Amino acid sequence: MRLVIARCTVDYEGRLSAHLPEAVRLIMVKADGCVAIHADGGAYKPLNWMNSPNTLVEGDGEWTVRNSRGEQLAITLHDVLSDSDHPMGVDPGLVKDGVEAHLQELLAADPSQVASGLELIRREHPTDIGPVDLLCVAVALATGLHATRVDGSALDYNQADPYLPDLVVCRTELAGRILAALASLA
Repeated sequence: MRLVIARCTVDYEGRLSAHLPEAVRLIMVKADGCVAIHADGGAYKPLNWMNSPNTLVEGDGEWTVRNSRGEQLAITLHDVLSDSDHPMGVDPGLVKDGVEAHLQELLAADPSQVASGLELIRREHPTDIGPVDLLCVAVALATGLHATRVDGSALDYNQADPYLPDLVVCRTELAGRILAALASLA
């Protein structure tokens, strides 16, 4: 784990554009390549980040982080206050207590107990804000809602590429208008 405390600016280009003005921030570079920019106040969630896999290129006073989807973080280092590496070794992971672990096993074994047609896709699915215990499809569909990808295509899981794109979940009668509006923004 590399920890850099620096007065910096950060610019993100990708699905949208975002700018973090000059301020002192903590930049974390994890062993898996994830880069996260934190402020001292606020929540535990980073102000901006890029999950691995990505490429970090360090230049003179500027870092550029890019991923395969064309997203980019440009970090301009105005004043580096601290730069340190801390090897952390292999993480043993979270060990849940017996009650939660047992409940998760039971639900994973037969998710249809929650809703008819519910199908388990993955346990402990990682997201930007922490793992989802049980990632399942058909919850929205079982309750009569529309559920597709943002481009309107079907929800196909268990693919070679584990990236799950943004989803649209809405009332069926609104689906056409919402998907058309999203298409006009692309």
